Parts: sequence; C-alpha cells; structure tokens
Amino acid sequence: MKLIKRIAFGSAGLLVLMMMLATFLEKIQGTDTAWSVIYGSPVFTTIWGIMTICAFAYLIHRKLQRDFFTFLLHISFLIILTGALTTRLCGKQGSIHLRMNDAPASTFITSGQNKEPLPFQVQLHDFRIDYYKGSFAPMDFTSRIRIDDNGTQTEGEVSMNRIFTYRHYRFYQSAYDKDGRGTTLAVSYDPWGIGITYTGYALLLFSILGFFFQKDSMFRQLLSHPALHNKTAILCIALSSFLPGMASEAPKHLSREAASEIGNLYIYYHDRICPLQTLAKDFTMKLYGKTSYKGLTAEQVFTGWFFYYDDWKAEPVIRIKSKEIQHALGIKGQYASLNDFFGTEGYKLKDNKEINETKYKRELNEANEKFNLISMTATGSILKIYPCRTEHNRISWFAPVDDLPQDLPDDQWLFVRKSLGLLSEQVMKKDDAAIIGLTDKIREYQQKTALEVLPSDARFDAEKLYNRLDYTKPLAMACLTIGILSFLFYCRRVSRPLYGKTRLHIFPLIALGIISLYLITLISLRGFVSGHLPLSNGYETMQFMAFCVTLLTFLFYRKLKAVIAFGYMLCGLALLVAMLGEANPPITQLIPVLASPLLSIHVVTIMIAYSLTAFVMLNGIMAIVLRHTRKDYQDAIVRLQIISRIILYPAVFCLALGIFIGAVWANVSWGRYWGWDPKETWALITLLIYTAALHPASLPAFRRPMFFHWFAVIAFLSVLITYFGVNFILGGMHGYA
Repeated sequence: MKLIKRIAFGSAGLLVLMMMLATFLEKIQGTDTAWSVIYGSPVFTTIWGIMTICAFAYLIHRKLQRDFFTFLLHISFLIILTGALTTRLCGKQGSIHLRMNDAPASTFITSGQNKEPLPFQVQLHDFRIDYYKGSFAPMDFTSRIRIDDNGTQTEGEVSMNRIFTYRHYRFYQSAYDKDGRGTTLAVSYDPWGIGITYTGYALLLFSILGFFFQKDSMFRQLLSHPALHNKTAILCIALSSFLPGMASEAPKHLSREAASEIGNLYIYYHDRICPLQTLAKDFTMKLYGKTSYKGLTAEQVFTGWFFYYDDWKAEPVIRIKSKEIQHALGIKGQYASLNDFFGTEGYKLKDNKEINETKYKRELNEANEKFNLISMTATGSILKIYPCRTEHNRISWFAPVDDLPQDLPDDQWLFVRKSLGLLSEQVMKKDDAAIIGLTDKIREYQQKTALEVLPSDARFDAEKLYNRLDYTKPLAMACLTIGILSFLFYCRRVSRPLYGKTRLHIFPLIALGIISLYLITLISLRGFVSGHLPLSNGYETMQFMAFCVTLLTFLFYRKLKAVIAFGYMLCGLALLVAMLGEANPPITQLIPVLASPLLSIHVVTIMIAYSLTAFVMLNGIMAIVLRHTRKDYQDAIVRLQIISRIILYPAVFCLALGIFIGAVWANVSWGRYWGWDPKETWALITLLIYTAALHPASLPAFRRPMFFHWFAVIAFLSVLITYFGVNFILGGMHGYA
C-alpha cells in the first residue's frame, strides 16, 4: 500500500510540474503548443487517471469512509474529475456566425476549425446592444435566435451571462459584427459532463461545511491542542510621525471655492457621467503623482491649466520616472515643465535618436500621454460637459470645440459655444461671484437637457466624498511602517521575555479597527458610485484583500498577538500593490462579461484564501526568526505550526471553492468551466501545493515543525505567481485581475 500512496502523491507532484511547464511553454510558444504537448496529450490525461485511482484505493485502505465528511470531501474531487473526463470524451465546443436575413445555419465550427453538423437549424432573428444609462458603454449584447427542428420552431435569447439551451446544445454570446447585424455565438454540447461536475461542486460545498462542524475533525482537534493554551508575549506598537513638506509659491489659480464649484459640474468621462472633480483628480494624479500640488486642490490644478495655460506651462509639475526620458528632456530630477518638452528643433521626444523607441516604448508612451492630456485640457477637448439631443432623441455629450449637431437650436448652440468663453473673462477679472454664477448656469443647462440620464444626487455626492477620502498610498506606507516596527519589536520581545501583563496591544487594535472602517467606507462608496461590487480589477481586489486582512487579524489575535504586526504589514502591502499598476484607476462601467454576481463571490472567496495563506507565510517567517534567536524555541515553534495548520484549512477550502465558483461563472459566460488559462492553471497548482500540507498522516515530513514553516514560506511563491506573475508575465484571459 506504500507504493499506492507514493504513486498517488507522486503523480500529483508530477502534474504540478507539468502544469508549471505548460504555462511557461504557452508564453513562449503559444497556446496551441502548450495544448498539443501537455494539456491535450494522452500522457497528461493518463497521469490524472492514475492519481485518481490510486488516491481512491488509498482512501479505502485507510478506511477513511468512517470519517464521513472527510471521505465525502475526497469523493467530491473524484466526481469533479470524472465530470471533466466525461466532458473531454463526449463534449463538443465551437462557434457559429449568424447574420440577420441570412439562410439558417446547420453546422458550427469546432476549435479545431472543423465543421460539425447540428441536428437542427439556427437563424438570427434580431440583435441589439443595450447601453448603460446616459452613456455609450455597452451593458449587454443580446441575440434573438430561431431554432427550426424539422418544422418545429423555437425562439430564444442569448446574452452575456445568459445562455440558451436546446437539446443539450448551449449557445453563448461571444462577439458581434461592427454593423450590428451579425453575431458570433459560442456553441457547447456536453450532455453529461456538466451535470456530473456540478454534482461534485455541490458535494464539495456540503462536505466542507460539514468538516468544520464535525466534532472529531482534524480542524476541531487542532483548535483544542494543548500548545495553544501557552501564554505568549504581548505586542507593542511603535508609532512613527510624518513631517509635512513645505510648499513653494503656487502658479496662478482659481480660489478654492470657485474651483470647487467648477468641479461640481457634470462631465462625460470614461463612458459615464460623473463630477468634473473626478476628472480633475485623475488629471492631477496622472500628471504629478499626487492629488494636490503646492497646496492646491486637484480642481485648482486642472482649472489652472485650462484658464492660466501660459503660467502653468513653465511649472515643473509633470512627473517623469524614467532616467532616459529625463535625459532626453534635459531635466534634473523627476519633474518636468511643459516647456521642457520643446527645444530648438521642436518636440524633443519625436524621433529622438538618444532613445531606443523599442526598449523604452512604455516610458515614451507614458510621457507622450501626459503631454497629450495637457493639450486636451488646454484646448478644452476633454471637457465633454454639454449634453445635446441627437438623432433618435439620444443624449450625447460635447466639448466646446466639438462639432455640434446641425439641428441644434440657435440659443443652445450659442450657450455651448460661448459660455466657457464668458467664464474665462470672469476668471481674468478674478470675480469669484460671477464665476460661481456662470458655473451654476452651466449646471442648470446640464440638468435641464439631460435630467433623465444624470446620476442621482446621492450617487453624485458619494463620488465627490470618495474623491476626497481616498488616501490609499499614505495609508499603505503608514501600515507598512507600523507593521515592520511591530514585527521587529515582537521578535525581540519573544527572544527576551518580559514579565508582567500589559494591554498595549489594545491601541494598535483600535487603530486597525479605524483602518478597517475607513477601507469598507471606501469600498462601499466606490461600489455605490459604480453600481456594482468593486472587485473587477487589480486595484479593487487588492483593496478588498486589505480589508479582509484587517478582519482576519481581529479573528486570530487572541491566539497569536504577533498577528497584529502581520495584519498591518499585509494590509500595507496589499494597499501598496493596489497603487503600483495605476494609482486608483478610474471608476468605469462594468464590461458585460463581468456583470455577474458569481464574479463577486469568486473574487471575495479567492481574496480570503490569499489573505489566509499570507498569514501562514508570516507565521513561518516568525518561526524561522525564533529558531535563530532563542534557545528554548521549540514550544513557540510548535505553537506557531498548530496555528498555521488551523488557518490552512479554511485557506485551502476557500481556494478550492473560489476556483470552482469561478468555473461555474466561466461555464455560464463562455460555455466551458475549465480552459487551462494560465490563471486557472496556477490557481490549481497553488491548491495542490497547499493541499499536501493537510496530509501529515500520509506525508510525515509535515509533522516536523520547521519543515512545515519552511514549506509555508516557499509555497506562498505560488500565490504570488498566481496573482502577480500571471498578470505581468504569463498573460491570459485573466490579465485584468
């Protein structure tokens, strides 16, 4: 039976290595190569089969059926793999292109570019695009199709996240023609595999819930482990102070009150209607790297560029991070003025021989983007603040320099063309009362013309509050500083125990509670403004992970006071990572494929799993530090191992549930619940790696505390690759996440 066990765990390890290789092979050689060499090979399928059979035989040998929920948990994975095999053997997938008024189609094209007959005919009856209210951002695509099955006619609708099924053939909205008269539908035929797989998912959920409530489960045994009742040192937090920088004299600008009033206008920006304050904040952040400049608000900076362009073009407000671009512009330091972009031969970054445009393409694009952003602001082309009714009585938004509809009434045409000019005159006169009065008239025009598509006052005010409250980067740095100092202090405290009780840990807990409330306020405001749960991009998911970390800190701190330091560090790291790619990306409408509640559940579950594995990793680091700083380290390290094992159960189970919820979402949206995308594959790799640590009875190495802790630290690399490595290196469909 030892051979069976070794084959089962050995084949699992081999599968992990093969999947790792496949993701890198896909990056280098392409998806087709990865599929033909690994994913689609008989060897890969055979190894999965060997692992499944040997694992089942080993379960029976150990008589694990006596432990009902643990046995059912393993059986659910067996059923899921059986469903996957059934789909592979019996399922068919492809696509079909339909156009209105064309003859019915009776075949579809498989992924191998072969024609596959349908037992009926399909015809496109109608196609429409639904837009978000008051914008041209697509909310949904809907194809109305007609099925002709030997004279029996059936009609159905196919849209994003809503499928149409007929005789086990499932149709999904995939793409559409630019003229709006054609559609491409994904076709999936899988009469048995999906049902078997979904049965496995249901059993998985049931067995996980049962496992946590089962009295004699390993999780419950660990909770009552004697090592957890030993006293541990108390955490003390060292606070740091931050000195405000001295601001030099600011260039010409509007008063704070007048600029704020202009920021209160509506504007069409990023395919939605929002406060002009939002554009001003994004403009200043993208240009300068901060939301204020020399004590000026974002609205003052933005209006300064618009009304006082000649003064601002000499201001060093454009942040240039690349040393090569700095050298090309002839500046010292990170900040350039608009004048620095021009020399005796014109625009310095055009055909510059000193810059390798291939090597520094990203840096060049970033600098050019900032230059173009200023140009759009100075000319007013970015200011789409004037709603006008166009054909079909739709509301379109125009900038003062745009071509206006020909049938626009004369008084309305004059207002759109002249109102900003009049406003500029009052700005030159520095008449705040007149500026505010004219701004109010523009806002009245906006409300009168586009009242039915404007956001509610509550949503509008919520966005302005969100813009004022968002200080993610300073909070990230503060949390990191406190967390690192706390961790160092705790390590010193445990290596040199102090006597006497203290309640100093109450203060950092209170501060962490305030941070938690602040984060949930930001998340709630962003969700209310966007109209969907803010979990659709890297910034939003990492911000949510920071919030999860604060909650988990409160959950675990009674068992381990060092978790407070871990909480601060992880919260700070999550917020810092959220800011790395793009500092607070703009709120946008949700693309149709992401408009599913399953997405939110999937992301929340995965983020909780990642947070828990991060705690386990930091526990491992703590144990390694203790191993080299204390002579009587054994009890503390055992205690840390028990705590990590307790945390690891919900971490692995959340990861498993997150993967399978994502699979259900993919099945509803794309017609397949697994596609070997790099993100999916690495999530499965991470699951298999961490699952090994839950089998100390079969893998004795995990009973040794230091082995377990080193494993926890190294295994976290798979989490980092899953979330960051795939996004920035491997690519795939999940690049947005």
